Amino acid sequence: MLSDLIRLFGKRRPDARVSRHLVRGIPVVVNNTRPDIDTNDALARLDRTLALIQRYVPHHFRHLQRDFAFILVERFACRGAYFHEQKACLVELTFSVNPAFSDAEVGATILHEAMHARLHNLGFPLEMEDRARQERFCRRAEIEFGELVPGGDRVVERATLTLAQSDEDVAPVIDPRLAARRIAEVDREAT
Repeated sequence: MLSDLIRLFGKRRPDARVSRHLVRGIPVVVNNTRPDIDTNDALARLDRTLALIQRYVPHHFRHLQRDFAFILVERFACRGAYFHEQKACLVELTFSVNPAFSDAEVGATILHEAMHARLHNLGFPLEMEDRARQERFCRRAEIEFGELVPGGDRVVERATLTLAQSDEDVAPVIDPRLAARRIAEVDREAT
């Protein structure tokens, strides 16, 4: 699906669910497969969260502007991901609009993926053997952000708990087929 979106990125709205935007100077692609979610709500949340990063950790914001080719908002098996081959930050669609999560929490996810992009651009290896160390690096950036941003207590709490976990739990391996099946089940129930 990601490769399809990347090919579509340069074209004019080939699919009504895929739309292109510019948020705070960053290209954004939204693949909204959920009729119960308003794309404008996802974009508004994205703007608010990027504004928090820009205000409270401007050094990280400047890096993510350079390190991300674009941000992709779509259904996925976790809150966020960084696709190094495309230099793309993914923010999960339902997470991006879920009012149970604060702007600070969504912002921390984007910042986390920006740290992966920063490490990748600095030449750090992407092998799984190094993933736990990299995940901890990303969590420390989340803590920095959470300590500065209003409402960042849950960000700090989650990141601190993750830092204390074993390497396997900090950087778990996800079965993409199982994740896709679970997403499809949830989406069927939601529509």
